[in-house]
Amino acid sequence: MAIARKTAEMAEPAPRERILAAAHALFYRRGIRAVSVDEIAEAATTNKMTLYRHFRSKDLLVTEYLRGRAADAERIWDDVARAHPGAPLRQLEAWVGKISARLAENGNRGCAIANAAIEIPEKDHPARPVIERHKSLQREQLARLNRLAGFTDPERLADEIFLLLEGARVNVQSVGRRGPGGRFKERALSLVKSAARRTS
Repeated sequence: MAIARKTAEMAEPAPRERILAAAHALFYRRGIRAVSVDEIAEAATTNKMTLYRHFRSKDLLVTEYLRGRAADAERIWDDVARAHPGAPLRQLEAWVGKISARLAENGNRGCAIANAAIEIPEKDHPARPVIERHKSLQREQLARLNRLAGFTDPERLADEIFLLLEGARVNVQSVGRRGPGGRFKERALSLVKSAARRTS
């Protein structure tokens, strides 16, 4: 009996993980400002005292939530690199495909990091460096692959794809997947195909 109880306790996520999972779901679905600490604690089947023991403030919980979302997005680069080693153009095309698939998912509410940037304009908020680092890194990763793939103006192509994606994320939320945002993959690959590359 004691062994079964211990096994059940080991299988149950720790309070910190439950709090982060609840914050992840609630913040993404309803927005950061709209969700209270009480709601997160309740959804995590814990209490405010426990929440504040793990996160000293809601702002720090928001920051950790965004770190997790950024890490999820950044893992896509590793995935495409493993799938297409030494083939930067294929990696770029695969990344476009994966992002397009995410845009088409039911319940997609756009980019959690971009949504947070709108909700958190304060430059001294602890989440701002996470937001700015992630967006800068995403754009730099595009430029890096473009350089490796031999495009003659890798920075410009990176900007074009990056801005196309940012717009597509907003458009899909505004008018749905039947709008222009739903054609992100087609348009992004068209940009890639038409961009000049070095011949040698």
